Amino acid sequence: MSDTWIIGINPVEGALANDPSRVRELLIEQGAHNPRLRALNEEAKRLGIRVHARPRTALDQLAGEARHQGVIARYESPPPLSEHDLPQLIEHADNDALFLVLDGVTDPHNLGACLRSAAAANVTAVIVPRDRAVGITPVVRRASAGAADRVPFVAATNLARALRTLKESGVWLTGLAGDASQSIYDIDLKGAAALVLGGEGEGMRRLTREACDRLARIPMPGKMESLNVSVAAGIVLFETVRQRHVTL
Repeated sequence: MSDTWIIGINPVEGALANDPSRVRELLIEQGAHNPRLRALNEEAKRLGIRVHARPRTALDQLAGEARHQGVIARYESPPPLSEHDLPQLIEHADNDALFLVLDGVTDPHNLGACLRSAAAANVTAVIVPRDRAVGITPVVRRASAGAADRVPFVAATNLARALRTLKESGVWLTGLAGDASQSIYDIDLKGAAALVLGGEGEGMRRLTREACDRLARIPMPGKMESLNVSVAAGIVLFETVRQRHVTL
């Protein structure tokens, strides 16, 4: 476990609402009159979390290029889950298991947006490789609008092994590929499922692609060859939700 800074009003609100036991302290801009900051101050004190007033320059220094909006929280990050935690997640979700596998997403804004869609679709867990991919950073937290604290996040040391664990547990793996012959709208996504997407640029790596039970594409009648990974993730997640007749 290690301490990190959660930056901005929405991410801090999310941490206080979903995981307050790990919030160590709040730093709020001195003299700020934003009512949302006052509400965060009161909620933190109610939870027994220390609150300190700091000049804007101090917050600027901690936040770097991120826009802090007058509040930063020091947060004790839990260790990410590993592939060894997958059997328990699968058993708990049973036939409703839905995993989002992201093979090498390196842009924190894309990962944050994927987490946001995953939380909205009630995904069992998001799985990424531990290496050559972005993890949960302050930028990811901000882009996820609080979803980083709501969705189990698995950083797999060996992604191929993690995919094998899913398959052996009865989870059906569907990889998204632009050259696939089947449309995502023509396959059955009900039951325990994992949706596998590649990272920006190169898409899925060869071993990841070969591990999938089937490949599917998102039909695009316009003159574009691919979609941003976070847009593609949102489309396939909510096609799965539609097929399962879940109303959010």
